[in-house]
Amino acid sequence: MIPNLKEIFGFFRGEGTFLAGETFGSGHIHDTFRITTAEKECDDYILQRLNKRVFRDIPRLQENVERVTAHQRMKLSMIPGSDIKRECLSLIPLKGSELTYFIDEDGEFWRLLIFISDHRSYERVDSPHKAYEGGKAVGRFQAMLADLPGDPLHETIPFFHNIEKRLDTFHQVLGKDPVNRAESARNEIAEIIRREEDMKIIVRLGEEGRIPVRITHNDTKFNNILFDSSDRALCLIDLDTVMPGYCHYDFGDAIRTASNKALEDENDISKVSMDISIFKSYAEGFLSQTRDTLNETEKEYLAFAPLLLTYTMATRFLTDFIDGDNYYKIKYPLHNLQRTLIQTELLKNMESQYSEMQLIIKNLSK
Repeated sequence: MIPNLKEIFGFFRGEGTFLAGETFGSGHIHDTFRITTAEKECDDYILQRLNKRVFRDIPRLQENVERVTAHQRMKLSMIPGSDIKRECLSLIPLKGSELTYFIDEDGEFWRLLIFISDHRSYERVDSPHKAYEGGKAVGRFQAMLADLPGDPLHETIPFFHNIEKRLDTFHQVLGKDPVNRAESARNEIAEIIRREEDMKIIVRLGEEGRIPVRITHNDTKFNNILFDSSDRALCLIDLDTVMPGYCHYDFGDAIRTASNKALEDENDISKVSMDISIFKSYAEGFLSQTRDTLNETEKEYLAFAPLLLTYTMATRFLTDFIDGDNYYKIKYPLHNLQRTLIQTELLKNMESQYSEMQLIIKNLSK
């Protein structure tokens, strides 16, 4: 049942008259609606009911988004020709308040953002140009926020990409084997275990102070980048996981999703491989924005980042399979095991191209 969108829209300082509201997008976390206004000269909006079961502290999440977008607007205002409404998300506050969220009578949280019109988004990356633009957008996002003042952002999902914590959980679940699945996944378990110490290098470099904690998006799948009609990247959306992290998390997860020639739920494992041309173009775009921001150690380990994030997802899928499929939605009983196989195969393919990936990064970093 669709809630009274007109009534909820009325609590915010949106311009224009409510004309219509309809469900929008393919997101799996929040309930998202597009609000159309009656006046052509007024913006349309995105109205979202936020998932407080995934994000346990919505006010802190909103504080993060407010700080990040305010800093982006400030930076964009200093760049001639920038279109701030299209190159940055814009939160709309409540009437008579500076709060950017409304709590309804059921205790549900709502927020309103300006709808970015005439945009495109892509599930797959089918050209080096799109890969370059995507890398440029993520790099620009990180570079623009490198000097965000004030205290660190809140962790909206603690230890989200921390592989040490993910492996701790994996071993706890494996030890319990609650639905007796470990034996059927022994080969996949072996693949995780034999790589686990090598995969902790980014966390250890951070602990040693060799790479800094930065502001990272943490969910850089390609459909979180909006493009204009000329396929020029506009901005990143879905800022709920923006929080402290290492630059490798954004770069690695983007390559994991953008360069795989197969879908994450692919049934034919023979289709899985990393497209090195997409890797190169994405890296070129990313480094065009971050070359002067990242230190030498960060650059040195950029090529490793896709291996780490692919391994991380394999670990998460396998953990959920052994645990009885309690986190990810599945379409058939062995779905999470198949996802694990896809990620593991992609990881192996990346490993076979790792020397070339390192050379590409080295040449682009000069």
